[in-house]
Amino acid sequence: MWAGVLLDELARAGVCEVVLAPGYRSAPLAMAAAADARLRIFTLLDERSAAFFALGLGKRTGRPAAVITTSGTAVANLFPAVVEASYSGAPLLLLTADRPHRLRGADANQAIDQAGIFGRHVRDFVEAAPPEVDAEALVHLRAVAARAVASSLGRPAGPVHVNLPFAMPLAPTPLPGDIPDGFAAAHPLALRGRAQAASLTRIAVRRSAPPAGPLTELAARVREVDRGLIVAGPSPEPERDGRAAKALAATTGYPLLPDALSGARFGDAEGALRIGGYDLFLGDALTREPLRPELVLRLGASPTSANLLSLLAEAGGEQWVIDAGDRWKDHLNVASDYLRADVAAFAEALCAELRAGRDSEDAWSGLWRRAEQAAARAFAESSRGELFEGAVCAEVVRAAPPGSTIFVSSSMPVRDLDAFAFPSRKPLLVHGNRGASGIDGILSSAAGVAAGGGGPVLAIVGDVAFFHDMNGLLSARDHAEVIFVLVNNDGGGIFHFLPIRDFEPAFTRHFATPHGLDFAHAAALYGLPHERVRTRAQLGSSLERAIARGGSGIVEVVTDRERNRLRRQAVYDAVDQG
Repeated sequence: MWAGVLLDELARAGVCEVVLAPGYRSAPLAMAAAADARLRIFTLLDERSAAFFALGLGKRTGRPAAVITTSGTAVANLFPAVVEASYSGAPLLLLTADRPHRLRGADANQAIDQAGIFGRHVRDFVEAAPPEVDAEALVHLRAVAARAVASSLGRPAGPVHVNLPFAMPLAPTPLPGDIPDGFAAAHPLALRGRAQAASLTRIAVRRSAPPAGPLTELAARVREVDRGLIVAGPSPEPERDGRAAKALAATTGYPLLPDALSGARFGDAEGALRIGGYDLFLGDALTREPLRPELVLRLGASPTSANLLSLLAEAGGEQWVIDAGDRWKDHLNVASDYLRADVAAFAEALCAELRAGRDSEDAWSGLWRRAEQAAARAFAESSRGELFEGAVCAEVVRAAPPGSTIFVSSSMPVRDLDAFAFPSRKPLLVHGNRGASGIDGILSSAAGVAAGGGGPVLAIVGDVAFFHDMNGLLSARDHAEVIFVLVNNDGGGIFHFLPIRDFEPAFTRHFATPHGLDFAHAAALYGLPHERVRTRAQLGSSLERAIARGGSGIVEVVTDRERNRLRRQAVYDAVDQG
């Protein structure tokens, strides 16, 4: 009854998905979830994978999925996904079963200290009371559920932990006198909730509006300054914030530099001048000099591109950071003004304040347009022939069906997608775990995004990240449609771009870490189709077959770490010379 009331109220508050990891202490929660027809249930064997799967669901749907685990180290296995959810602003609910209080700290089996285990990484933590047949306690439990969902959706969104102690017996076996006769009739709110499937308390999630004074001041500066720039960083709400960034660029006339994870790079430009390839041409100091802006409007998190960050560090002048989160988003310490405001609401308000738009076809915009065109030509000419990893990302974008989603791994894939995937009118959504930038849980997160709906997902992932989360292949096989584009360079390719590469033999042994794994065996283990390719033409054909076939599968692209570094550098050199 206790678990059923909790799950009922979560569903009333908007939870639609529950991810179960098997365990007996959590049996009351699992049985209650299975009995509720409103909930989609996903059962995954590995708690770590389950948490990242739920994270992906939250990223795609914008609502928290609930992860249910048993007690002990099962709870600790949620921690990596909790950190990522916290830093990327993704909603997530953690329902962890626990031993009753009398068994804690007393050498009881599978009992660890779960209270506050996630520390400051959760938006809220609740230690639920032990189950009891009491109307006030059950109404309070409903209130806990409603508040947990609201806290997870708050600004910023993030993980919420509810710890639930359960004593034996755990199976739903009827016991005489367990629930007094007439209890349900006497306490309808406690047992059945509010009428018409309403939540106990409707909690409005506040979006922080920009203060009027700074908004008016900024609008005046935009009218005065021609050499302005809009930088759209990674967003927890890419569809909403991406549209807002394009609208703001169209109104101000400023060039828009959309991060691959901003939601503004793909789809209709809606009148904005979108610039791609900026990481390719901003690496040269002489090129950056004439492109230094006088005014920068930076939306959301810091951009992925290191070369764009160099431009921002050198620019000086006015730089306005607009972000609704409570985590500081200016590690370069270059912001002249910082507004804690909802990005989309800010953009809408500034557009209304400016009213008339500015012509984007001026000398300043022309500089950026010509730089992008030169970068695109140089990339096209220098990326012919042998496939390198930047071209893999460009080919995936080319092959992705309109309306599909790309999930990009941290480390080099997200950097390569940002650098080599130019803006296009094709509607694509891009997700990634860029909050804490870890390479763990990538396959499971991509599967969760795919399970959230919206067409197939093409996940670009390196071999080390793939190895980290091979259990995610099971969730992709059973619950999702994901084409994993595995970039296999036999180790940690990103380290070849760092000075440590010159220090052999320690570099190869301890950083590059070649593993020699044959991932065809992993595909066979999980029953997934697998193809291995080496050329751009082979990749394109393999992706077409995988998309037409449907379901999940693996397209493995074999590359060489050092040759990839040299090819990538050759592209940058060609852009500089162009």
